[in-house]
Amino acid sequence: MEVKHLAIIMDGNGRWAQKRLKPRFFGHQEGAKKIQNITESCLYLGIKYLSLYAFSTENWKRPQKEIDFLIQLLNQYLTQKKQIYLDSNIRFRSIGDISIFPQKLQAKIKELEKFTKHCNKLTQILALNYGSKDELRRTFLKLHKNNSIITQESITQSLDTADFPEVDMLIRTGGEQRLSNFLLWQSAYAELFFTKTLWPDFSHKELAQMLEEFSLRQRRFGGI
Repeated sequence: MEVKHLAIIMDGNGRWAQKRLKPRFFGHQEGAKKIQNITESCLYLGIKYLSLYAFSTENWKRPQKEIDFLIQLLNQYLTQKKQIYLDSNIRFRSIGDISIFPQKLQAKIKELEKFTKHCNKLTQILALNYGSKDELRRTFLKLHKNNSIITQESITQSLDTADFPEVDMLIRTGGEQRLSNFLLWQSAYAELFFTKTLWPDFSHKELAQMLEEFSLRQRRFGGI
């Protein structure tokens, strides 16, 4: 049994920094570096889709300085990783309502999606201003506008993730054991893994161990 689509809630950046008597910003910087490392691990391990919870619809409740820093960090990440995506044959996609972001950031997101559209070894999906409840709200508005019949299939095909398979495995780092409004529809039958490891400390070794455990689980999808 293989993992085709892995989703990760990258939690613990702020606490990682605070444990080292550093500002939360420092933890976010280290967390951004970890994205590249774990993406490379997924390439090596043969995972085809990697969804990462980068910025949620609830993150706007944070202090403005932290929000500004996260947006700046995302800008830098998209610029610095552009060639790496292409060289590694990684396709970049985003999910969420990015219309709320500054125009330049929106353009950069769309540019990277276009730049990597022919890459096919792994698709890295960043959830940006994403919340599953908001995604469903936008989906139902879209279906209503198109006078579509509401079925499970029509909902699935109208989600931000319409081009991707359902989540096989969902990991949350940082010790919390909840989904926090991330890919609720897509993770209906995902195998859940929780670790106390803070995101900047999450490693290839721990990911490989989780994948090994995943291979031993039985997925019945409601059957026997």
